[in-house]
Amino acid sequence: MLRFPQCVHALVAAIGIAASIGELAAGERPVTFEHDIQPLLTRFGCNSGACHGKSRGQNGFALSLLGFDSDFDYAAITREGRGRRILPASPASSLLLAKATGHLPHGGGARFRADSKQLQLLVDWLEGGYPRTPVDAPKLVRVVVEPPEKSLVAGQSAHLQVFAEYSDGSRRDVTESAAYQSNDRAMASVTDEGLVRAGPIPGETAVLARYMNNLAVCHIAMPIPGEVADEVYANLATNNEIDRLVWKKLKVLGMLPSDVAGDSKFIRRAYLRVIGRLPTLVEVRAFLADKRSGKRSRLVDELLQRPDYGDFWANKWADLLRPNPYRVGIKAVWTLDAYLRKSFRENVPYDQFARELVTAKGSTWKNGATVIHRDRPLTVEIGSSVSQLFLGVRLECAKCHHHPFEVWSQDDFYGFAAFFARVGHNGGLSPPISGGEELIFTKPSGSLRHGRTGANVLPQALLGDPLTIGPDKDPREVLADWMTSPENPFFAKVMANRVWAEIMGRGLVEPVDDIRATNPSANEELLEFLGEEFRSHDYNVKHLIATIMKSHVFELSSTPVSRNVGDQKNFSRAYRHRMRAEVLLDAVNGVLETEETFAAMPPGSRATQLWTYRSSSLFLDTFGRPDPNQDPPCERSSDSTTPQVLHLMNSPALNKKLASDTGRVARLAASDMTNAEIADEAYLLMFSRRPTTEESKKAAGSLPSKDRRLAVEDLFWALLNTPEFLFID
Repeated sequence: MLRFPQCVHALVAAIGIAASIGELAAGERPVTFEHDIQPLLTRFGCNSGACHGKSRGQNGFALSLLGFDSDFDYAAITREGRGRRILPASPASSLLLAKATGHLPHGGGARFRADSKQLQLLVDWLEGGYPRTPVDAPKLVRVVVEPPEKSLVAGQSAHLQVFAEYSDGSRRDVTESAAYQSNDRAMASVTDEGLVRAGPIPGETAVLARYMNNLAVCHIAMPIPGEVADEVYANLATNNEIDRLVWKKLKVLGMLPSDVAGDSKFIRRAYLRVIGRLPTLVEVRAFLADKRSGKRSRLVDELLQRPDYGDFWANKWADLLRPNPYRVGIKAVWTLDAYLRKSFRENVPYDQFARELVTAKGSTWKNGATVIHRDRPLTVEIGSSVSQLFLGVRLECAKCHHHPFEVWSQDDFYGFAAFFARVGHNGGLSPPISGGEELIFTKPSGSLRHGRTGANVLPQALLGDPLTIGPDKDPREVLADWMTSPENPFFAKVMANRVWAEIMGRGLVEPVDDIRATNPSANEELLEFLGEEFRSHDYNVKHLIATIMKSHVFELSSTPVSRNVGDQKNFSRAYRHRMRAEVLLDAVNGVLETEETFAAMPPGSRATQLWTYRSSSLFLDTFGRPDPNQDPPCERSSDSTTPQVLHLMNSPALNKKLASDTGRVARLAASDMTNAEIADEAYLLMFSRRPTTEESKKAAGSLPSKDRRLAVEDLFWALLNTPEFLFID
């Protein structure tokens, strides 16, 4: 191994060679820390969470995560440890360079080649006196990547260029200083130099370019090989703008949509998506027998007027808002649930609904909207919850450091939370004993201190400026005004994405509450259209649902065709997924004509009408309802698991329902119906379709006259355990 002086001599020699062949950035302008050096630390991973950017640094050297704190990083490099990392008298001999090039042992290995332009940039900076970027220097306005979109075939490559645009109108090529990342390496990989290579999987992904905490995205499309004539896309059925925008995206990807689903699948899908229950025998038979045109559109309109709609969609929003009852008290949970059900039954405009929640005042026993403030009493808690829920912006990461995948900083986090700094609480008991009534009000004064600087923070809307709000104005009202204004870039779009996900099985953006440049929409034009449609129709949720469900895209079958087999996000076909726990339990009871007994609920109540997760139910817990014992309740699980399979096959509770003397099975077995008629009814109940000839023959053959009731129980048990029953198709 080389001794340290020999290492230094070797490094100096290598750098000297690099200087003779490298392009010196200093020839254009001085090399400065913020504009030149920090981006290199990000590109080469020095300030990543796995290296010196972790909370306590690495091996005695700490940097801010992804360079969010320039002052801290500059001090760490130039002054910390008595300035041991740089040698002003001989910059090329600095420990900083010896470690980064691997000439001295370094846990991260050699990050810079000795003959690289990037290393020469470091040397130029050190030799220039390691200056900061002047305060009056042009400010970075944005970063752009060219091309912003690129279509590649498998194995093909393309080189990206990244440009920084400044406040004085100047533009600088920062391709060699930017850091790159692919959202899906199987579809398209990217090198440290910005060279993108398409993988073997058709589809679309995004490649991210980061420079100085600014991000730009290049959308990479990998069409399915083979030509599809333009007239094929031109002739696709188009019911509304949704179809046009989906077909436009499919054309870019060389995909074709599946066929239209039959009436049986449509009615079952529509009922489960809108009101969360299966259609009855009468409803199914009437719909299948209806030969008039437009019956699907009429069904959508009729379902949206059902009382069940309010219960079902309130149940969905309970997942987002329902608090831990041990934290807020059981009466407050009931009040919130009643508020949600009333809001959806009356189709309260979404902007009004959001405003009521954000600005809520009064008693947690009388005004359900106040409960979210009781559940999240800390200013920083309610701020990040509101931003994620209503804006699709996850600020939680920015509480401690700059968001690693977005533009949000600690200033954004605390500025947004400051809108809630004057929320007052009176009464109630501290968790975990919290059954008392609490009053939520607005204090005449109140402030929030910045977590890093300790300074008082003024309220600040995202992408906005700090605001001074007088004592006569509730800051939350100012926030609600900004959130619901037509110019807000987040509000309408995130709700449109939520509704789309509930109706179509997945969001245009996933997760639905994480809308950001680095998590791009599967179809940005479509998302923009849905947001504008929602906004222009006064935030009418029912109108938005109807618009989506009356599209041709909603009617597509889940059965793939040759040119969409691998599609999981472009809506060339329907996406199957399991019913949520409450809907599935209600479906089982509806099919078997049985009832569930829930604590604190009237007899005959459905699972979607439950107002608390504390109602005991092994079935609901097994199928993924949120756990009320978590704080806050954990997210709902939509996964299919082995315990679920075993529960349906062996559950004593389910077997008891099948064997009920007052249930459907007993009634059918004792009736004068033929075996074929019983099979027909079972299939219509569970699948909204009649059995095929082969299915009817097998089912009828399994129902002998002897022990007929047991045989009917077995038939219903078998059909209840099929994927066709469990999944929305």
